[in-house]
Amino acid sequence: MAPNDVQTQFLQTEGGRIAFDDTGGTGPLVVGIPGMGDLRSEYRLIKPMLQHAGCRVVTMDVRGFGQSSPEWSDYSARAVGRDAVAILRQLADGPAVIMGNSFAAGSALWAAKEAPSHVNGVVLLGPIVRDLPLTTIQKLVLGLGFAGPWRTWFWTTYWSSLFPTKPAPDHAEVKAAIAANLREPKRMQALLTMLSLSKSDTAAILDEISVPSLIVMGTKDPDFTDPVEEARSLASRLHAETMIVEGAGHYPHVEMANDVGQRIIAFVRQLDKSGPAVVPLRRS
Repeated sequence: MAPNDVQTQFLQTEGGRIAFDDTGGTGPLVVGIPGMGDLRSEYRLIKPMLQHAGCRVVTMDVRGFGQSSPEWSDYSARAVGRDAVAILRQLADGPAVIMGNSFAAGSALWAAKEAPSHVNGVVLLGPIVRDLPLTTIQKLVLGLGFAGPWRTWFWTTYWSSLFPTKPAPDHAEVKAAIAANLREPKRMQALLTMLSLSKSDTAAILDEISVPSLIVMGTKDPDFTDPVEEARSLASRLHAETMIVEGAGHYPHVEMANDVGQRIIAFVRQLDKSGPAVVPLRRS
C-alpha cells in the first residue's frame, strides 16, 4: 500500500536500510514513527493535514517492517530512535517534532535524549514506555497465538481490536497490507523479537527528557487497564501536555484523525513560534 503516493526513499545504515517518505517543503519538520508490526501508512490520515498546515512531513518504516530491511541485530526503541535521527541528518533539516505510536513513543523519547539538537518536541500516541504486567491468561493467549501458522491472523486480529470506535474507511485494506508484509521472510521474527524486549531502559530515561511533549491517549485503549491514568502518570514525569480522546483506542490519530491532527498542528505551531524551548530536567 503506497503511503499517500509519496516516493519511497532509503537511509542506508551498517545494519540495513530504512524506508521513508518525505513530502518536502520548508515548513516545520514532523517525523512519524509507526508502532511495531505496522506500516508508515499509519499516518496517512493526519499527514495531509500537517502538510496542508505548512509542515514538511516524513514518515518511516520501522526496522523489520514495511519496506525497511527485515533482519537486524537490534530492534529496540532506542535503535529505532537512532534511525529517525539518522534520517534527519541525511535530510539536513530540523529540528523536528517526532511522533511515535505505541512502543515507538519510546523511540521518539530516545531520539530527544540522544540528539536534542535534532528534536524540538515529541508527540506520544498511545505510548507504551514501560513494561506492562500481563495476566497468566494473557501470557497463555499470546503463547498460543504466535505458536503456529495462524500467527499472522492472530496479530492482525489483535491489531483490529485496537480501533474500538471508528476504524478508518480503508481499515480492511490496511489490515491486508500489514498481513502481506508480515508474511514476507524474517518479518514475523522481527515482530516476535520486538514483543519480547523489555521497555525498562526507556522507562529509566523519562526523567531525563527535556523537550516539550504532547501525550495523546484514547479512553478505550485496550493495552492499558486505565488509559487516562496512564497518560496522566506519564505526563507528570515528562511535564507534558495531554490530549485525552474520548472513545479512541490505541490509534487515536487514525480513529479521530481530524481532532488529533488539529491538536498536533497546534503543538507544532507553538514550538515553531517559540523555538526549541525545553522544560527543566527533573531530578530524582
